[in-house]
Formats: sequence, C-alpha cells, structure tokens
Amino acid sequence: MTTALSHAHATPVTGAPRLALTMGDACGVGPEIIARWWGQGAHAAAVVGCPQVMQRATDCLPVGDRPKVVHLASWGDGGALPAGHMGVWSPPGLPADLIEAPWGQVDRRAGVAAAACIRAAVRLAQSGSAAGIVTAPLHKEALALAGEPYPGHTELLQAEGTPPGQPIAPVRMMLANPQLKTVLVTIHVSLRQAIEQVTFDAVLETLRITHRSAQLWGQPRARIGVAGLNPHAGEGGLFGDEELRIIGPAIDAARAEGIDASGPWAPDTVFMRARHAPPEHTGEFDVVIAMYHDQGLIPVKYLGLDQGVNVTLGLPFVRTSPDHGTAFDLAGTGRADASSFAQAVEMARLLLAGRGVRV
Repeated sequence: MTTALSHAHATPVTGAPRLALTMGDACGVGPEIIARWWGQGAHAAAVVGCPQVMQRATDCLPVGDRPKVVHLASWGDGGALPAGHMGVWSPPGLPADLIEAPWGQVDRRAGVAAAACIRAAVRLAQSGSAAGIVTAPLHKEALALAGEPYPGHTELLQAEGTPPGQPIAPVRMMLANPQLKTVLVTIHVSLRQAIEQVTFDAVLETLRITHRSAQLWGQPRARIGVAGLNPHAGEGGLFGDEELRIIGPAIDAARAEGIDASGPWAPDTVFMRARHAPPEHTGEFDVVIAMYHDQGLIPVKYLGLDQGVNVTLGLPFVRTSPDHGTAFDLAGTGRADASSFAQAVEMARLLLAGRGVRV
C-alpha cells in the first residue's frame, strides 16, 4: 500500500547546488537503493523521478529505514527539507500510469521515464542547478522499447551532454573500486564491432581523457597501463598485429604528450598487476585501459559489486552510477544492497572536489 505523499513548501535553494539522483528503471532496484541510502543520513541531493514510484520503493524497506518522500513542486524546493525527508522532483515526460509498471519486468513506460529523468538531470547540471548526477540503473531493453536510439547511459549522456550545434564530445566509461580502475576504449557494441573500433585515434583519445580525468581524483600524472587486444598482447605479431599497428603507436604518441602510459601489456595479467590491495599487493598502475567492454569489466566486477562505481569520463559535468544493473529478481523485496550506490555518491563528491565544488 502506497502512503500519502508530502508536498514541499520550502523556499528555493540558495548556495551550493545539490546532486541530482535519477531514479533509474522504475521496475528495478534503482528507486529502492536510493531510498535505502537516503535513510542512512542527511544528504545534499534530491531525486529526479516519480514521487509515487519512490514512495512504492520506500514502502518496501523496514519501517525504521524509510525516509519521508516529499514531492517537490520545483527542483529548487528541496534545499530547506529537514533530515530524513527525501525530496523528489518529477520532470516533464513521465508516463501518467508509470506507477502501474510492475516490479521485475521490462516495461516501455519505465524506459520512457528513465530517459526523461536523465535528460532533465543533464539540463540541471548544464545550468548549474545540480552539482553533478548520480544515476540509478536503467534497463537497456526498456530503453529500446521506449524508442530510444541509445544502448545505455553512456551514449545517452554523451548525446545530451553535448551543447547544440557542437560536435559530439568524446567520452569514456570507467569502472572503479578501491582496488582497480579501468577505462574502456569501446563499450556497448558487439565484440566484432569493438575490434573494428580499436583504432589509433580511439586509443589515444582514451589515454588523453583518462590522464585529464585522473587529475580530478587526485592523481596529476596517473600511471596508465594499456591492455593489448589479443592474447599475450599479440606475442610480437604471432596472434594479431593490432598491438604493433595501432595500440603501441598510440601509447608512443601519448607519451610524447607527457602522459605516463605503458604497454601494451598482456590482458590476462595487466589487471592483476594493477590491483592495489596493500599491504600484500601494491598496484603497478593507477588505471588500466581496456580495449573492449568485458575485458575491462570482468576483473572489476569479480572484485565485488558492492564497491564498484561507473563513471562517465569526458563529460562537462560529473556523472557516476553504481556498478550493477536493475536486478529485477530483487526489485520490490526490500533486500537490494545500496553499497554501490553509496560509493557512486562518494566518487561524485571526490570528482566534484577536484573541480572545487563541495556537496
């Protein structure tokens, strides 16, 4: 049973902008992990989403862990809310019957809502009304059913984050936890397409973006290890020559620009060498460049989803996300773990601090 919502009558926010938290797929665990995280303390943030969906998620939690859902008439109304009150601003474009979308199922309405929330959050970040964005998981199939041409968050944020009339800004996906950071040259494409997209320009741009971004998390000259594409990094051309023709020359070009890059290293050992788990193991690299999605994400996720964070590098604003999906099997049960979401918020704060913004 969904309880009645409170409505904010607060004065507009003054001072530092807050984080915009997008609710993700309404049928998944996104709303629930936001509510669970919110119940753990006071936060300089507000939710971009459906108040009824957020209330439904809150009702799944133990009574003592439930924040009070407050429907914000405008984004600026949430700054005067007391502790324990979760402000939710409903952006334009949400389906009127979104609350009817069932837990744990792919639903077009959820895809429409997720995209609308992301676009609204981007506008807030671009205008300075939000300090940065932390996105809860969306479902790529629901996004496709909604008619969106983008396969995931990264591509949608890249398109929406580029000012009108400007070339699409190059961005990269980084997956990070306290032990390992990895940045991807290619992301949501087939493996065959990924191999074709590993070009000199793509590898060099990835190195540049990673080098610039590392300064925001406190590493002005990060040690970047570059994974090869082929087994044993090609073994001198025996197992493929992309390392000789593409990856190696891109590393040389990056080093000529003052970037501390090395490789290409054998993909089956470079992540182990980069793992930072003192005192038993100190990483040789601060971040690893991976050539394709699973090459980079498997080692990060193997180390545990509870502390993993997805960061979009190269955007003009900060965006982070938990390193897991919609978890339809857990949605609506009250058992979803908010640890990765909490880490995503902390990473957003760290990156914002690198830009001189505190939230």
